[in-house]
Amino acid sequence: MSNKLARDLIVAGVHFGHAVSRWNPKMGPYIFGKRGMIHIIDVKETLKGLLIAKKLLVDVVSSGKDVVFVGTKRQAQKAVQQCADKCAMHCVSERWLGGMLTNFRTVRSRLQRLEELEKLDAAGKLESESKKQASRLKREMRKIATNLGGVRKMNRLPGAMVVVDVRKEQTALKEARKLGIMSIGVIDTDSNPDMVDVAIPANDDSIKAIAILLNQLVEAVALGKTMFRPSVGGPQAVSARGKSRRRALASAQDETAGGEEEAAESEVEGPAAEDPGLEAVDSQANAVSEDAEEAVQ
Repeated sequence: MSNKLARDLIVAGVHFGHAVSRWNPKMGPYIFGKRGMIHIIDVKETLKGLLIAKKLLVDVVSSGKDVVFVGTKRQAQKAVQQCADKCAMHCVSERWLGGMLTNFRTVRSRLQRLEELEKLDAAGKLESESKKQASRLKREMRKIATNLGGVRKMNRLPGAMVVVDVRKEQTALKEARKLGIMSIGVIDTDSNPDMVDVAIPANDDSIKAIAILLNQLVEAVALGKTMFRPSVGGPQAVSARGKSRRRALASAQDETAGGEEEAAESEVEGPAAEDPGLEAVDSQANAVSEDAEEAVQ
């Protein structure tokens, strides 16, 4: 990760948490401090969480599994759709329907219904129906396309889920946990980090911060695709779910704790030799506290 990334995240306001009165005590390890009545997120923890999440996504995608991006809040919808399109993965940006994963067979049947309606519409057969019936069928087609359009190419359960705002996407996360699907969450100070396997502490209301973080994860997905090699007659690649969520997460954390995490520490603990004008995130976080105070005022 580059020093520019840390700077861009801070400029985007990734460090601004919620009001002190709304905090979840489990987020304590991810909080740098507070100014006024606003918690300040530790940007070092954001970078560490992002590193682990990227490593995990590379492992999942390189093993042949898919990723689904979930963000139904207004601030995340556009970024989620764009990132899913960039990496040719799946997304849910309008509404998470209960049972979208745990009742996947029914979801696939609704998508088949969508394809049937689209074929009828393309052939002009809907116009031959009565006005009331044609209106009903078109409304059904639009509703299915809105709710399930982002997962219409998802023919199997994903290997990982990326969510924006853990509190809002609790249903999706519960389904993922029930099925053993790895979960990565952009999580603010009012949320419970235990809901996800990998927490990326960040301001989940900042459109720019969400876009930057998701684009970083998209790069990891793209890298995983280049590493995927279908094996014929040889040992199959082991997916994150196959190894179990706990083992997959431990593997990602161990590998990240090496050179990559040392690089992250160098970004946040001291100025980089190649960019002497960039202060460390620690010192930036102190300056950020003043920014937060000004923002509150």
